[in-house]
Amino acid sequence: MNNRRVVVSGLGVLTPIGNNVSEFWKNLVNGKSGAGPITKFDASRFRTKFACELKNFDLYQHIPPKEARKMDPFSHYAIIAADEAIADAKLDFSKLDTTRIGVIVGSGIGGIQTFTEELRSYLSAGNPPRFSPFFIPRMIVDIASGWISIKYGLRGPNYSCVSACATSAHCIIDSYMLIKMGLADVMLSGGAEAAITEAGIGGFNAMKALSERNDDYLTASRPFDAERDGFVLGEGGGILVLEELSHAQKRNARIYAEIAGLGLSADACHITAPEPEGAGAAQVMYSAIQTAGIKPEEVDYINVHGTSTPLGDVAEIKAIKAVFKEHAYRLHISSNKSMIGHLLGAAGAVEAIATVLTVYHDIIPPTINHFTPDPECDLNGTFNHAVRKTVNVAISNNFGFGGHNASILIKKYQS
Repeated sequence: MNNRRVVVSGLGVLTPIGNNVSEFWKNLVNGKSGAGPITKFDASRFRTKFACELKNFDLYQHIPPKEARKMDPFSHYAIIAADEAIADAKLDFSKLDTTRIGVIVGSGIGGIQTFTEELRSYLSAGNPPRFSPFFIPRMIVDIASGWISIKYGLRGPNYSCVSACATSAHCIIDSYMLIKMGLADVMLSGGAEAAITEAGIGGFNAMKALSERNDDYLTASRPFDAERDGFVLGEGGGILVLEELSHAQKRNARIYAEIAGLGLSADACHITAPEPEGAGAAQVMYSAIQTAGIKPEEVDYINVHGTSTPLGDVAEIKAIKAVFKEHAYRLHISSNKSMIGHLLGAAGAVEAIATVLTVYHDIIPPTINHFTPDPECDLNGTFNHAVRKTVNVAISNNFGFGGHNASILIKKYQS
C-alpha cells in the first residue's frame, strides 16, 4: 500500500438503542438492552417472539412519504445513517470534487420485507399477476448505495458488498483500499439491515440460530455466558465517512480515528458454522496487525463478533488466544450484540463505529447479560460495566455465514 492515510471524519447510526450517534453511544456505554417483543408482525406462532427493533423511530421525519414508498426499510436506514454521517463530517459537496467521492453500502439480506410483501400480493392477486414497478429496485442490495449517491450527486466508486454478517466490514475495507490506491478521496461506507420479518425470524428459527428466551428477552443475548442459546435479531444501519488524511486536513475536519490495518479470509469449512479452532478468525486478526505494522501486544481492545451462539463465541476466543498468546488475557474484549442484537449485514459498520468511539473517548463498552462463566471463554469480556481506559489500538471483528471473515484495525489519530 502507498503512504496515503485513511481517517474517519464522520459517523451516522440508526440502532435499537439509539437513533443517532450520541444516543447510541450513551446507551452502549450504560449497558442498555435493545431487546423487546416483536411489534412488526404477529410473532405468536414463532419459537422466538422478540428482537431488537428500532425504538421511537419516525421515518417521515427523515424521508418524505412519496420517496419512502419507493424504498425497502433497509434503504431507509442506510440513507438516514448517511445523512447523519455527512452532517457530522461537515461535508459541503458544492466545494468538493464529487467524482472523487464514492459510496459502498451493503446489506446481508437486502429487501426481504419487499420480497415478502410482493409474494403475498402475487398469491392473492388474480390474472394477470400484479407486481409493483418498484419491486426489483426496492429489493436489490446495491440500491442503498445508489440512493445515497443520487441524493448527494456523488459520482465516485459506487457499489455494494454482500458477505452475510461481514458485509459492512467488507464495505469499509473496500472503501479503505480505494482511498489508499488513490481512486477516491472520500468514501461513505457501511451497511443496513431490516430483516425482522416473518421470513427472517422463521428462517433463523429453522436453523436454531436464535435465542428462544421469550420470558427473559432483555437478557437473552448473552455472549460468552455458559447459558447462551443463540443470537437476537436486530435492525438498523451504520455509515462511516472515510477520508484521505490530507483531504480532511485541508478542510479542517474533525478526525475521530485512523483506519490502519485490515484482514480478509475464508474459513473454507461450513456454510453456517465457524471453523472450530477459529483458524480463519485468527488469520484476519493477524493480517490486520501485519498490515498496520504493529505488534500484537500493542492492541488494547477487540470489538468481537460475539454473537451469543455456542460455537461462534468459543471459536473466536480460541482465535484471539492463538494470535495474542499471553497478551490475550491482558487486553479487553466486548460484544455490542449483547445490547443491539445481531444486525447481520449492518453489524460490521455499527460495531466499527462503536470501536472508533471507543478509541476516540477511551471508554470500553461492556458485554452485558453475563451471569454464568464459561471456562472456554475465559478472557476479559468487560462484563456488565464499561471501563475507562486508554485505547490506542483496537480491532473490530466480523464473521459471516459462508465462512467470510473481516477485521479492521483502528488507531488513535496522531498527526
